[in-house]
Amino acid sequence: MVFYQSYNPLGNQFLSTLVAFVPILTLLGLLLFLRLRAHWAALFALGFAIILAVAVFQMPVKMAIASTVYGAVYGFLPIGWIVLNVIFFFRLLNRKSVFTRIQALLMNITPDRRLQLLLVAFCFGALLEGAAGFGTPVAITASLLMGMGFSPLQASGLSLLANTAPVAYGGLGAPIVALQGVTGLDLFALSSSVGRQLTLFGVLIPIWLIWTFAGWKGMREVLPAVLVAGVTFAFTQLAIATLQGPWLVDVIAGMVSMAALILFLRVWKPKTIFRLPKDDQIRSQAGLESPNGSIGATVFPWIILIALVLIWGLPQIKNILESVSLSIEVPFLHLTVFRVPPVLATATAEPAVFRFNWLAATGTAIFLSALISGLKFGFSIKVILTEFIDAFKQAKFSLLTISAMMAVGFVTRYSGMDATLGLAVAKTGVLYPFFGTLLGWLGVALTGSDTSSNVLFGSLQKISAQQLGINPVTMASANSSGGVMGKMVDAQSIVVASTATKWFGHEGDILRFVILHSIALAFLMSLIVFIQVRFF
Repeated sequence: MVFYQSYNPLGNQFLSTLVAFVPILTLLGLLLFLRLRAHWAALFALGFAIILAVAVFQMPVKMAIASTVYGAVYGFLPIGWIVLNVIFFFRLLNRKSVFTRIQALLMNITPDRRLQLLLVAFCFGALLEGAAGFGTPVAITASLLMGMGFSPLQASGLSLLANTAPVAYGGLGAPIVALQGVTGLDLFALSSSVGRQLTLFGVLIPIWLIWTFAGWKGMREVLPAVLVAGVTFAFTQLAIATLQGPWLVDVIAGMVSMAALILFLRVWKPKTIFRLPKDDQIRSQAGLESPNGSIGATVFPWIILIALVLIWGLPQIKNILESVSLSIEVPFLHLTVFRVPPVLATATAEPAVFRFNWLAATGTAIFLSALISGLKFGFSIKVILTEFIDAFKQAKFSLLTISAMMAVGFVTRYSGMDATLGLAVAKTGVLYPFFGTLLGWLGVALTGSDTSSNVLFGSLQKISAQQLGINPVTMASANSSGGVMGKMVDAQSIVVASTATKWFGHEGDILRFVILHSIALAFLMSLIVFIQVRFF
């Protein structure tokens, strides 16, 4: 049995597009307005997606069920596995009051909370995004900020906001590599084009981040430091993307930005210090002078975490680890669903292969980091196992939510609903550069991944651009660049943030915190691409 996708099943493009949008509207509406718990909202959205896929888009029931299962399993591995092990890692660190000591260490660099936020959420988060992606930076930085005394909403929302500009090169350049794979365009041309489109945002995002946290006056007081972090990140990102390719862009840019900011803060101090409540108690509680509170014990887990995540991401190591993975062709789905013109030039069967690559998953690197740190702290195997079990109990609803949301994405993908939305955007004519960039934003908001958005819409962007006489590299790149602004509102990232900060049931509050920022930045990115296409 084969299934050829139909992108106008109702014979009316507007109505077909409206129906395709129902699962997304359901999810957002239940979270934003009815404030339903995230796992229930995701399950309702999944139910609507399955019903519409079968009843309207004529997807065979077996294929709809297969895509649901495929998405749910993919939601746990690799994404849920990262979330679970980040919680495990931080539970062990909490047993040693590591967060209090990290707070004191950061105060040795700067007591100003605005600059601490810049170091952790923007600089460190960019490094983590470049090394791993898939929710790792949000999970780690949100947990870290929460442990440092930021409120759950601040830790969640600000981590999501900071995790934008690095996303296009996340996971060692995976989104750009995937974009090249589906478009056949030159990899270095795509890499440098995305770098040019995002240069302004590398400078703007840290300004926007501190403005959101401390207000305009508070941001202006530390503007020199913010510019040091943003400018060094943006131009390092552009240089590496152009000269070396997409693989190490964020890793190097994040490290350069962090080092530049730390060095700058040794010679420059803000006139006023921005503090959070109880900051004066931190040094006395940190215990830096005690044997169990040594600086070495504080930084050791982070050194291990960064080292293992980076090692796990190296292509040579990843290839070795993935060589022992198990590839499973999804029954009733693999090569039975065909994407057809105008989404692709010719009808092409969609692969559906689940790779059980537990060993190569980033979450496994985080798990090993937690295990090594726990043993270093002197915990028994029984204590470590208990913490892992408790971490699973803590994350159980979040794991269900992530799996359900990924299932929604997979059902919309294999049924053709995602392409129906994309084709509606592609018909905007002279305004296509603007709306085509927003398509990238929509793709990430749907799938939770810039890589997945590029796979879904990269070919459509190329075909539409060629039909309109636009440079296809520019629009394919815009899909990735626009997508980074959707990262802060995709449901999976929000659930990762709420889980990392133990703020369960408040996913709607987090979404309300970030959604206007996401829309504003997406429109600005779209405007830049429109100007680039029309006047350059």
